[in-house]
Amino acid sequence: MVRYKKSEEKRKQILYAAFQALSELGYDSVTLQTIADHAEVSKGVVHYYFDNKEAVLVELLEWLTAKISAKEQAAVQEQQTAAGKLKAYIDSAFPGPAKNRSFYRVYLDFLARASRIPVYREINQRFYDNCARISTEVLTLGQKEGVFATELAPDTTAPVIRAIIDGCLIQWLMKDDDELHAAYKEMCYEAVMKVLRV
Repeated sequence: MVRYKKSEEKRKQILYAAFQALSELGYDSVTLQTIADHAEVSKGVVHYYFDNKEAVLVELLEWLTAKISAKEQAAVQEQQTAAGKLKAYIDSAFPGPAKNRSFYRVYLDFLARASRIPVYREINQRFYDNCARISTEVLTLGQKEGVFATELAPDTTAPVIRAIIDGCLIQWLMKDDDELHAAYKEMCYEAVMKVLRV
């Protein structure tokens, strides 16, 4: 049991190091050696846990998207009203400039390759399926409460909600100004509300 726990901790250390390396250097510049350097372990240690760079990056994308989905789902579950759930969802997607910048630098690198690498596409699809479940929960509750338009279909509206969130975050990232983070979060909330309101 202790050996398994240490093994899991080491894997997480390597994944976190891979995340840092990707955020700083970009996908094409990252090697097993740069991951090892960021993890402060030997390349052999990284190789012990992962066959190659691709294996590290596949698990990293899986780990990252699962972690974000769980965090967003937990934030939404704490709220009772549709408006509260929507605000919690958007707040969770906008945790702060440093976190958003490092995540989107890495995530956009993965997205750029998703059309050519099926495993990235599959992981990304699972992430967006989870996003759609959250958006559907918010929308259907708001429709029951009478605050969101009843003619909106969850299967076509849910992807739009996440598209607005990601779009606002990417626009903020391109501005490269931490001071604008809160303003983009507010714009995001207002844009989603315009789509959903009665």
